[in-house]
Amino acid sequence: MSKSILILGVNGFIGSHLSTRILESTDWQVYGMDMSSNKLGEIAQHPRMHFIEGDITINKEWIAYHIKKCDVIIPLVAIATPSTYVQDPLRVFELDFEANLEIVRQCVTYKKRVIFPSTSEVYGMSNENVFDEEETNLVLGPINKPRWIYSCCKQLMDRVIFAYGQQHQLQFSLFRPFNWFGPKLDNIFEQKEGSSRALTQFISNIIHGRDIQLVGGGMQRRSFTYIDDGIEGLMRIIDNKNGCADSRIFNLGNPENDMSIRELAERTIAVVKKFPRFTEQANKTQLITVSPEKYYGEGYQDVSARVPSIKNAAVYLDWKPKVDFTTGLEKTIAYYVNEELA
Repeated sequence: MSKSILILGVNGFIGSHLSTRILESTDWQVYGMDMSSNKLGEIAQHPRMHFIEGDITINKEWIAYHIKKCDVIIPLVAIATPSTYVQDPLRVFELDFEANLEIVRQCVTYKKRVIFPSTSEVYGMSNENVFDEEETNLVLGPINKPRWIYSCCKQLMDRVIFAYGQQHQLQFSLFRPFNWFGPKLDNIFEQKEGSSRALTQFISNIIHGRDIQLVGGGMQRRSFTYIDDGIEGLMRIIDNKNGCADSRIFNLGNPENDMSIRELAERTIAVVKKFPRFTEQANKTQLITVSPEKYYGEGYQDVSARVPSIKNAAVYLDWKPKVDFTTGLEKTIAYYVNEELA
């Protein structure tokens, strides 16, 4: 059955990959808004892509009209960089919570299905070995650590959406990406440390001849998930066969790709070395330990490990990740070296 999908933040990392997958593999219509279209490339002109340049905090009439018009609403707009959590926490709150709450309330009013991006950050400082959507306690640090405002905003959105489902029959699904990575993740030409996610920061440092700074020595661990796997899980949530995703929360991650940030840096250097243009820079790259306060500023805390349980996705979506880390890393670096640096 054909669907019309509204994607807010369509030019972002997830939005651009999701739109491409929809247009390539379905007959669905995509209505998308973002502040630019550079990551969309040619698909911005696709006959089933209806793109408008705009801001969700300004172009409210367009958004309201398209919430009424579309079958599925996917609000992907959010600030998701730790440096901003610490330096500008109110901006995070205003966009990630306030602006998105307004959209969710319109989904309630117009009885539309919403698929909302939660985050692995909601599990916070939980000391459980594996994070379960239904059972794991969500544990955050003290108020004087503004690093947690992103997690708190996302967690409260999860709870509000769940409550609207309980009290007003909002049809919803929540998905929690665990360190998705791949082409188009961030801009590697951004020079400022902390302005992008770890992998793209590392790639940027290597190609620009800078050493890699590891916060706390890089001992913290993450589970990395290649974007194609994440999008496959998200497509199954959208498709929602027999209502399998209704009123459910899904961790979309790859427990097999669990590694330390130091190991991520080492493996990134090793792959970049394979590209002759950057072999010399990669050979010279050093790993430097830096304190969280120096790198991100006062008010930052970190998490030692973050491994997802993916049983909900396996049971209800028949989904499991397939791309091993090395393959995903090689594809990601090849994209930046061969396309971005062409």
